[in-house]
Amino acid sequence: MVGDGTPLPSHSLLVEAVEGMERPLFVLDADWRFRYINPAGARILGRTVEGLVGEHVWVQFPEAVGSGFEHLYRCVRATGEPGSTEEYFAPLDTWFRADAVLTDAGLVVTYDDVSGRRRAEEERAAAVAAREQAAAAAAEAAVRAEEAGRHLLLLGDINLAMSSAADVDEAVDRLAHLVVPVLADWCLVSVVEPDGTRRDVGRAHIDPEMVAAMHRYADARVRTNAPTAPVPTSLRSGRPVVIPRLTEEDVTLMVSDPAAREALAPLQPSAVATFPLVARGEVIGAFTLVNGRARGPHTDEEVRTAEIASRRAALALDNARLASVNREVAERLQLSLLSPPVQPAGLELVVRYRPATRGVAIGGDWYDAFRQPDGDTVVVIGDVMGHDIEAAAAMGQVKTLVRAIAFDRVEEPAGVLGRVDAALVGLGVPSMATALVCRLERDGEGGHRLRWASAGHPAPMLLGADGTVTDLDVPVGPPLGIGWRGERADRVVALRPGSTLLLFTDGLFERRGALLDDGRDRLRALVADGAGLPPTDLCDRLLAELLAGGVEDDVALLAVRVP
Repeated sequence: MVGDGTPLPSHSLLVEAVEGMERPLFVLDADWRFRYINPAGARILGRTVEGLVGEHVWVQFPEAVGSGFEHLYRCVRATGEPGSTEEYFAPLDTWFRADAVLTDAGLVVTYDDVSGRRRAEEERAAAVAAREQAAAAAAEAAVRAEEAGRHLLLLGDINLAMSSAADVDEAVDRLAHLVVPVLADWCLVSVVEPDGTRRDVGRAHIDPEMVAAMHRYADARVRTNAPTAPVPTSLRSGRPVVIPRLTEEDVTLMVSDPAAREALAPLQPSAVATFPLVARGEVIGAFTLVNGRARGPHTDEEVRTAEIASRRAALALDNARLASVNREVAERLQLSLLSPPVQPAGLELVVRYRPATRGVAIGGDWYDAFRQPDGDTVVVIGDVMGHDIEAAAAMGQVKTLVRAIAFDRVEEPAGVLGRVDAALVGLGVPSMATALVCRLERDGEGGHRLRWASAGHPAPMLLGADGTVTDLDVPVGPPLGIGWRGERADRVVALRPGSTLLLFTDGLFERRGALLDDGRDRLRALVADGAGLPPTDLCDRLLAELLAGGVEDDVALLAVRVP
């Protein structure tokens, strides 16, 4: 029907077909009034045919003004080209798809409720987004877990590496190289000396090409750091100093010297975090983590890990300092116990001592050389069980007894060992020791002969001028300290000009997992190869060759050359 009630000019059968359509349809005249709407169209809009025909579309549906529907209708009317749109109509809470075409009868619009399809699409999109979000969350969790794993491994590595370091400088250098690049792009570790001075010892950079620049800055940092710089501040307060975004003003406040700032410039620091090293209530150093511009600020996880690392490193560093002090004390004690040997006329004596590389650098091995009242020379080498301070203390007692008893009277080496054994037991010295006592006797014709006896000690070797090597075997008595009452035997051999007597402890040739005979065979071969060397060079060569893999036990070595 038209607005005045006259029928729509068309065939009656066509009208019946349109009115019977399931798909909604309406026709708008040139004035935007409903010229026709089929029952399905009125029903989906929540109206009646009679209530809409002849009415203005924008008056009846003002919410559509400015919407995609209005834009579609006006565009089709202006161009004559058909079009379509899909829009949400809020008053009906419905998504509509509208198709419009311009005809002689007016603007014909067909439309459908597509809310179900749109909701299904939205649900699918939401499901995809949820899956993507879950995958992203899982990936992020995996990254965090991997980072946490790296940080845990780092803390374990710090414990292991620093606790096994030989000295303070090695320990802090290991710390610097461990935290880079896990926690920072580069790192400087400072230690405070007992006199209060500070040294930047540990240094590491992720970029090998920037290592030289880092060293130039580190060399100048201690003397140019302002009191407000992170390291001095952290050393005073005992607390971390974190600067997430380093500015030019920060650098100027930190580094007072223009030359030092110039050295720092190529490193392009953008973030700094300094952590004190506090052990047993004392600030003994600090380590500084620095990031370049690409890496940016330190994360919360990195800062937390660095704080834990600082506590563990401080304890390990303090232990290294104490170990260094103990080693220094031990070495001084060892040197005081191992006094320089005499140098008798007509003989050349050389001694060497190497402590075990593990533990305290002191042990029970010893050597000695002194003159007896008749002018002959006694050389001694021995080994008290163990290589710690207790063994060294026992060694001092045993060495003193051997020296005193051998000097007390002119006596064969076997007799000296017997009396020392009895004295150790009688005086209650709680130790056992092997020993080799050699008496270098003048033969009255300008030559020398060797008289020797052993208490459980490895046999010495005699290197002839022609390169022959002889094992000076002797009936070996039991070690000292057990009170053995049996006979001890001496042996005598002439010392030819150019020959060299070698006394040594078992640490020189014994190795775990290797046969003793194999060790002595190797030693014998090396001695023969060194026949033309001076005794100092011969001793050094033996130590270098035989101890190249590290010292497993204390080693004492004594050489006597007959010119």
